[in-house]
Amino acid sequence: MKLPSLAVALMAVVAAACSPKADAQSSAQTTPQAETAQVEGAPYVLKGTQVWTVPDPVSGRDYEVFVSLPASYEANPQRRYPVLYVTDADYAFPIVRQVARRVNLDGPRLEDFILVGLSYSRGDSGVVSRNRDYTPTPNGPRSASSNVHGQGAAYQTYLKTQAIPFIEDRFRADPARRVLLGHSYGALLGAQILFTDPSMFHSYILGSPSFWFDKRHIMTMEAAYARSHTDLPADVFMYVGAWEVPGPSPRNTSGADMVRDMQTMEATLKSHRYPNLRVQSVVLADEDHLTIAPVGATRGLLAVLPAK
Repeated sequence: MKLPSLAVALMAVVAAACSPKADAQSSAQTTPQAETAQVEGAPYVLKGTQVWTVPDPVSGRDYEVFVSLPASYEANPQRRYPVLYVTDADYAFPIVRQVARRVNLDGPRLEDFILVGLSYSRGDSGVVSRNRDYTPTPNGPRSASSNVHGQGAAYQTYLKTQAIPFIEDRFRADPARRVLLGHSYGALLGAQILFTDPSMFHSYILGSPSFWFDKRHIMTMEAAYARSHTDLPADVFMYVGAWEVPGPSPRNTSGADMVRDMQTMEATLKSHRYPNLRVQSVVLADEDHLTIAPVGATRGLLAVLPAK
């Protein structure tokens, strides 16, 4: 049982149209003259962004991280900012960047934050990279049996020991205010981190989470955490589309009942009465696994990073 990946559906369109790479790699040396020079028919680039290569010394893979600094960053040299890390950056980074800007057009509704996009391993497709890096066990769905799964723990270690320190060494990031936003398998990765090393992030936005993966293995991880802990210090916001349920509609994207899975997870977490856990969820009407990402991300940002 494999969900159609939002990354697969949108990555080619958004990444091709909005790739930050060319602009970012030259931004540090760009002169005013260079900024005015144009090559007709050149690819569109997302201005004001950066791309950095952050290798994983264990796997030997090279990963790219995309960075967008808030407009207030240069004018406030003493200020530290929350950082929003978003998985599946090839499509999600430009979407979240523009969502955050538009939400604040008529006045601040979101706090300023540093946006970091976690891209795929260089040389791998999004499908290969996310199936391998975002899943907790090797037992992937039968329809994707040709792909490697289950290296989520290794990727989590890479984030903790390489990607996050890289960002916090170079930018004025507030280590106490890290936020992770993931959709589908990206949300599954977020839940894995939540139940194994929750302090890696202060807040978790889990969108259309693939809790169905490997016979709902994530519930086993949740139960293991609950047996040995009396608190779960985190701010968790989950969203799912109302169409993400079994049924004959072409807008249903799998045989899994993702609405029920999310609601079960929320009820389970609340039943433990963790003193420092804040969890909330929303089912968004007339949205499916593919259409929900922009509006779901907007709702999640408003929930965990409201303007002060």
